[in-house]
Amino acid sequence: MTDRDELARLLWERTTIPRRGPRPTLTTTAIANAGIEIADTNGLAAVTMQQVAETLGVTKMALYRYLPGKAELIGLMTDAAIGQPPTAHPELVGWRARLDFWSRRMFEVFHRHPWVLETAVGNRLMGPNEIAWIETLVTALADSGLDGGEQLDVAATLAGHVRSLVQQELSTDHTAAESTESTLAGIIEEHANRFPALATALGSASAPPNRAFDFGLARILDGVESLITRRTGRPPHRDSDQVDR
Repeated sequence: MTDRDELARLLWERTTIPRRGPRPTLTTTAIANAGIEIADTNGLAAVTMQQVAETLGVTKMALYRYLPGKAELIGLMTDAAIGQPPTAHPELVGWRARLDFWSRRMFEVFHRHPWVLETAVGNRLMGPNEIAWIETLVTALADSGLDGGEQLDVAATLAGHVRSLVQQELSTDHTAAESTESTLAGIIEEHANRFPALATALGSASAPPNRAFDFGLARILDGVESLITRRTGRPPHRDSDQVDR
């Protein structure tokens, strides 16, 4: 059995009982949750089999009765941290409101478990929770007029937007950023003759700062809506745009 086969068994069959040895005292769920606690507190680099074992009060070798190693542990942690997709409120009618809701809940997951930004990438085996998030989005677009490939592209585009904005926010020292922005605004105002378009834009800006997530999400959904409208001839349903944020 390859490492990927073993991870597939752990993720999808939810096999938690060791196939040999003494009666088990742990579950893979408990082991994954211990790893998540460590990663949330101290970062992904702090997660080791030894540290997880100490958190659970067992020996490192005891963990190997449940999973082969750290790679499988990280796979289980990732799917557990992502969790089940949220259930949209009944009043959220239409694909746009549901995709807006989906994106905001995904933002919360990545913000709560920032290390998942490192683990939920690349050529890897996804677990049932992560697949369920994609299923939820594709279901929302099922009658939209987009084909399957386009629906998956929408999922990838929204996920990419969420990831990039979470990374940007987590890496920003907001106090320093506000100070820098204030200084920069003063410089541009002083040199308005050199940067007239930028000075005018800053002077007329009415929206609150740090609105890139909302702005980008709305523009992505505008683009999807435009494509759907051209494809189907159906007018957009603006009454479904309000989302519980």
